[in-house]
Amino acid sequence: MYDKEKDLFNAFAGRRLSRRELLAATAKLGVATSAAHSLLGAASTAAMAADFDWMKYKGKSLKLLLSKHPYSDAMIADLDSFKSLTGMDVSYDLFPEDVFFDRLAVELSSKSDRYDAFMTGAYMTWTYGPAGWVEDLKPYLADAGKTNPHYNWNDILPGLRASTAWNGIAGAALGTDDAKQWCIPWGYELNSISYNRRMYDKLKMQPPNSMAELIDGAAKFQKDAGGPYGVGVRGSRSWATIHPGFLSGYTNFGQKDFTVADGKLTPAMNTRESKEFHRDWVRMIQQSGPRNWSTYTWYQVGADLGAGLSGLIYDADVIGYFANDIGNAEADNIGYHAFKPNPAAAAPTPNVWIWSLAMSRFSKQKDAAWYWMQWASSLEHGLFGARTKDFINPVRATVADDSEWHARIAKRYPGYIEQLNVSSPGAQIYFTPQPLFFNVTTEWASTLRQMVSMEVPVDEGLDRLAQNVAQRLKDAGLG
Repeated sequence: MYDKEKDLFNAFAGRRLSRRELLAATAKLGVATSAAHSLLGAASTAAMAADFDWMKYKGKSLKLLLSKHPYSDAMIADLDSFKSLTGMDVSYDLFPEDVFFDRLAVELSSKSDRYDAFMTGAYMTWTYGPAGWVEDLKPYLADAGKTNPHYNWNDILPGLRASTAWNGIAGAALGTDDAKQWCIPWGYELNSISYNRRMYDKLKMQPPNSMAELIDGAAKFQKDAGGPYGVGVRGSRSWATIHPGFLSGYTNFGQKDFTVADGKLTPAMNTRESKEFHRDWVRMIQQSGPRNWSTYTWYQVGADLGAGLSGLIYDADVIGYFANDIGNAEADNIGYHAFKPNPAAAAPTPNVWIWSLAMSRFSKQKDAAWYWMQWASSLEHGLFGARTKDFINPVRATVADDSEWHARIAKRYPGYIEQLNVSSPGAQIYFTPQPLFFNVTTEWASTLRQMVSMEVPVDEGLDRLAQNVAQRLKDAGLG
């Protein structure tokens, strides 16, 4: 490399030059873009190593358990940077999501030390943390000897930091001062509207701005579109049917799953306002949902949107993102829209799914594992994933504000950044943390299915649900 190029990359490593300035300057010197990106990766590694002993655990070997996902794909693509930075070796087992969670539960419940760190959903740590299966990461974050000075924990969005911390007391708020940080946010999915822009333009329709507009608009679309159904939402007998669009809308109307008083939980699914919301949701599915709605998971919701079989979905924004990919029938036709179903609400309240990183309590090399975790959730890796891979949505404010990422997304996914900017301030977990979470939400989904199929009236179904959940809580000493 010539002296001028060396000086530029050294300036970047010394944080005296921004990435954009570096790439612009190297282009003027005739350095090919591919070569510049390669050199930039090396410079980023050098910048991270400038004032922290990343080689402290050189020669160690880590083992990870990962779910097959664009987040893990991005990490694997960048893994050589971590190996160069630390001198550590990293191996991993990669499984499809349904297999992954079963495997993870077996490993943790058996107290196996096979894996040092792993991906997880934040909801799962409500089981893993109190059971003593994962490490509290708060002491690691507070230890300057273990965490590099540029990690900047506060750069991670506050709603996500809070949503991955819990003190283990049923009904206690997430993110309290006494909460344990059971995991580190890695990437998240918030719930908003993704719609078929081509079909909506053809019908001279606009995406909805209220629950009433969603219901009426979906019915009109289904009537006029000549085949596709109006709205895609999940319907399988699973907790995952409740947490996306359903709970986001439910929360926007001020509704909760439980009230908490004197340390006891009381089901709140059968309030007057809750019953009104359920009636609207049920009617929407009956009028404009897919014919076999009760089988729908996130996969079917997204696949139908990408295939042109539905007009819109109220689900994870990243599902709409991938529905727009090349190879789908409706590639380049998907639009994105932040959604506030309650006209009286101040802003959207999207519930979130947070893919996170956690450390096994049974690992024999926890400090070395923490080096990988802080690298994988660092600004540097976040920028790599956002700019060159599908590492969305970024959990760091700095990455979310990155102009290069914005420009890249705007080319193929117009409107995505705009909906993210409107939705993300209110993005957090809105469920009440408690150890019966999966049981309760699965029963809730089962009741919803019965109401849609007209096996039980809405009011009666919700009263029965609240009664059954109250008994569960009482039996567990929680109600």
